[in-house]
Amino acid sequence: MLRSSHADAVKLSTSPLSRLLADARRNHVTLDALGPNGAPTDADAAYAVQHEILAIADARIGGWKIGAKSDSGPIQGAPLPDVDRYADGASLPRAPFAPLGLELEIAFRFGRCFEPSATPYSEADVHAAIGSFGATIEIVASRFAAWPDVDKLTQLADLQNHGALIVGDFMPYDESFPFSAPALLFDFNGRDIVELTPANPAGDPRRLLTWLVNHATSRGISVTPEMVVTTGSYTGMFFPRSAGTAHGRIEGLPSVSVTLY
Repeated sequence: MLRSSHADAVKLSTSPLSRLLADARRNHVTLDALGPNGAPTDADAAYAVQHEILAIADARIGGWKIGAKSDSGPIQGAPLPDVDRYADGASLPRAPFAPLGLELEIAFRFGRCFEPSATPYSEADVHAAIGSFGATIEIVASRFAAWPDVDKLTQLADLQNHGALIVGDFMPYDESFPFSAPALLFDFNGRDIVELTPANPAGDPRRLLTWLVNHATSRGISVTPEMVVTTGSYTGMFFPRSAGTAHGRIEGLPSVSVTLY
């Protein structure tokens, strides 16, 4: 069963793709490309596979990753298993993650629960409920050896290429924060790894939150204050080739770090 905090369990059937991906995540197996009939046929099918993966693993939803490639482009997201969420300063093995990319992001928590609803929540309702925010480091990983040359809907089904999320301390929400392009530092073993001007491709990432709330609640899933909603990279993706420590600091927020061994 798929469970989210303070929500009823949701019973799901499973597909061959969801079982394949769930087994690959559990066993840290890298898969070959899918056959021509193996990929999801549309986004709804990909989203169904995401939740089937969590159901097979008997995992709770610990958060969400959401993003967009432009400030007006379409939004996508994925639920994040609670077992893949770690506190600041975590030490993790490199081997289970391939290709192992690192991204520095801003995440939010809500101060209220959004219950399942057939009526969409408004942007005003969602933004008024933002309770706190903080820095995160996402480990990006794929279950497919050919990544990034993998069908986009298959990547979406694969929890949008999620490996793990390291969560820094959160601060009370400040609506005046420069969310579109904050000052930041991101280094690996003391070396700066930000090659471009820091910015979120989605623009102000708060625009993504209303989509997330309605995406989840329309599917019968509550969005709760315990969930961490991470909203896309400000730094691009860095691929460490050795063990070491990544340290991120977004000005105005507590720092976040992860050590890979």
